[in-house]
Amino acid sequence: MNPLLLLVAKHVQRFLRTIDLPLMAPLLGLMIFGLVTLYSAGDGSTRMVFSQGSRFVIGLALMWIFSRTPPPFLRSIAPYLFVITLIPLIAVLLIGQGRHGNLWINLGIFYFQPSELIKLSLPLMLAWFLHDAVLPPRFRTVLMAGVLVGVPVGLILLQPDFGTAMLITASAVFTLFLAGLSWWWFGAAAGGVAVAAPVAWMFFLRPYQKDRILNFLHPEMDKLGSGWNITQSKIAIGSGGWTGKGWGQGSQSHLDYLPEHTTDFLFSVLSEEFGWFGVALAFTLYLLVIARCLWIAVEARDTFSRLLAGTFGLSMFVYVMVNGGMIAGMLPVVGVPMPLLSYGGTSAVVLLTGMGMVMSVRAHSQTRIR
Repeated sequence: MNPLLLLVAKHVQRFLRTIDLPLMAPLLGLMIFGLVTLYSAGDGSTRMVFSQGSRFVIGLALMWIFSRTPPPFLRSIAPYLFVITLIPLIAVLLIGQGRHGNLWINLGIFYFQPSELIKLSLPLMLAWFLHDAVLPPRFRTVLMAGVLVGVPVGLILLQPDFGTAMLITASAVFTLFLAGLSWWWFGAAAGGVAVAAPVAWMFFLRPYQKDRILNFLHPEMDKLGSGWNITQSKIAIGSGGWTGKGWGQGSQSHLDYLPEHTTDFLFSVLSEEFGWFGVALAFTLYLLVIARCLWIAVEARDTFSRLLAGTFGLSMFVYVMVNGGMIAGMLPVVGVPMPLLSYGGTSAVVLLTGMGMVMSVRAHSQTRIR
C-alpha cells in the first residue's frame, strides 16, 4: 500500500481510537434515518435538514472530545458542571420566552432549552456522589440524592416542563437502581406517587396537563379538539401497515392533519411512510445503542464509570418508550421527542455528548489514551 495512505490511515485510526464502533454505528443509523424522515415531514425543507445536520456535527464533535476525556477527570468536574447548569435553569425563569408550552432562552441565533443540560450534569453528579458512598445506598445517602435531584426538577417544573422533569427523575432512579438500591424503596416511592396523585390533580396540575391525561384515557371525547393529536397519530400509525405508504407519501403530515410532525410526532410520520418494517428498524437501532451502553457499564472499572454508562443507556430506553407510548396513545402527551429522530438541536447535542462519555468509559477501561 502507498506509504502516504498508510500514514493517513494511522493518523485517522489514532484520531478515532476512542470512538466505540459498536455504539457509533447504530447512532449514525438513527441520525441518517432521522434526516431522511425529517426531509419528508418538513415537505422537502432542506433548511430544516441542514439545520438538524449541523446540530449533529456539533454533537459528534463533542462526542469525540468527551470520548477522550478520562472518567476520573469527568468525576472531578462533576460538582462544578452541576452548579453551572443550575444557573440557566434559574435564568430562564426570569428572561425565558414561551415556546412549545414552556420557557426557553432566546440566544438570537437559536433558542436554548436549559433543562436539557441537566440530562448530562445530574447523572454525572449522582455518579460522583455515589462513587465513594457505601453501596447499596443507606437511608441518608438516598435522602441526599433526593435533594440533588429535587433542586433541578423543582426548577424545571416551574417552567413548566413536566415531560423533561419526569425524564430527569427517571434517570436519577436508574442511577440509584444501578447502585444497588433495595426494591422496597421503589415500592414505597410508587405508593407515595399513588397517594399524592389526587392531591396533585386538585392543587398542582395545570388545566392543559389535566386535559392531556383525560385525552389519554378518553381521546374520543373531543376528537376535533384536545383529543386531536392522539387521534391523528393513531391514524398515521395504523395507515402505514407493514411496508408503509412510501417516503414522502404520508397524508397525515403532508395534509397537516398531524400536529408537531417534525418534533414530538415525527415517529408517527416514520410509521406511516415506512410501516412496521421502518419502526422495527428504528427500534433495533435503539436496542443496539442501549445494549452497548449497558455492556460498557458491566465492563467498567469503577463505580462512577459503571453508573454513568448504565444511566445514559437506561435513560435512552425511557426516552424511546415514552415517545413511542405517547404517539400510540398508550401514555399521555408530554412533549418528549424521539432521540436523534425528532427535530431539535439541544436534545441531539446533549444526547451525543452523553454517548461520548459512555465511549470514554469503554476506551479508558481498555487502554491508556494519550
